Amino acid sequence: MIRAYGAVAESCRNVVFREVSVPDPGAEDVVVRVEYSWISNGTESSFIRGERIGGDTPRLPTDPMPFPHISGYQKVGVVESVGSKVDASRVQVGDRVFATISRVLNMFYDHAGHISPAVTHQSQVYRLPDGVDSLDYSGLVLTQVGYNVGTCGEIAQGDAAIVIGDGMVGHWSAQTLQTRGARVMLLGRHNSRLALFKCATGDCCVNETTQDVAAAIKQWAPNGVQFVADTVGSIDTMYSLMPHMRHSGHLVSAGFYGNNGLIDIQRMRMKELSLHAPAGWSPSRLEATMDLIHKGELTTRHLITSIVPASQAGAAFNSILNKDPGVLGVVLDWREVNG
Repeated sequence: MIRAYGAVAESCRNVVFREVSVPDPGAEDVVVRVEYSWISNGTESSFIRGERIGGDTPRLPTDPMPFPHISGYQKVGVVESVGSKVDASRVQVGDRVFATISRVLNMFYDHAGHISPAVTHQSQVYRLPDGVDSLDYSGLVLTQVGYNVGTCGEIAQGDAAIVIGDGMVGHWSAQTLQTRGARVMLLGRHNSRLALFKCATGDCCVNETTQDVAAAIKQWAPNGVQFVADTVGSIDTMYSLMPHMRHSGHLVSAGFYGNNGLIDIQRMRMKELSLHAPAGWSPSRLEATMDLIHKGELTTRHLITSIVPASQAGAAFNSILNKDPGVLGVVLDWREVNG
């Protein structure tokens, strides 16, 4: 077994940095010495609070609590070794790569995100473009969630699109919609986060806690809204925006609703709205997202509010769990741990 370290959720709301056990790498595995891992605030927090049992599946009272586990699914680093059956055209020793989930032993789940060195199947490893800063790609799965949201449905040049939520997925959804030529309204609750969105011509930001949302929409999109994306898990907000939507518009749901994820289809019939529910990641989507980051059409670093040594992972997660003001993108820095 390889000696590794991980950010371990030992119990509800309790994350500690400690040594963990990982299996010896197999013929199709890649060992990555991690540089940075980006925390997915919403998903990982709900696991650490014991609200999920897996993926998008809420935990029921009859389900066990999912501890201990190592949360996360995104990191960047340098390839330390490759198995005998690893495709050399895909990855080689010394390559700087992005990796999703890696293998771990003696945990509730057999996969882990925040772990180094990371024994990872070659299918979950992606070579980064030459000459880039790996930090920009350390949240690639989450950036890809925004890409997934923003590529749903039909959008014509100049169509109005509203993104609910000023978190990271909200920003990347809005950026993706901009690449498609939409006019975007980012609807949030934090002026500091809304200020991070770079508005193009026709775009706007609205703080729903201080502004009249309905009046703002009527002025901004008098001909109706084509696209509404919920990135925070608020069905009520989606309902409130439906009257402003065009016939044959698109609703996109990317939030986590727990056991309260029922939506009234009847409300959608009058305007024949379509509902999209993107989830997870795929190679083609990750590669497309990576390409947009490389081109500068999706930007990530400006959303990072703190880079924390991995050995202080507990404090990093506490800042997210406690919803500390000013906390948005939190990245763990593994370089000191790696020696």
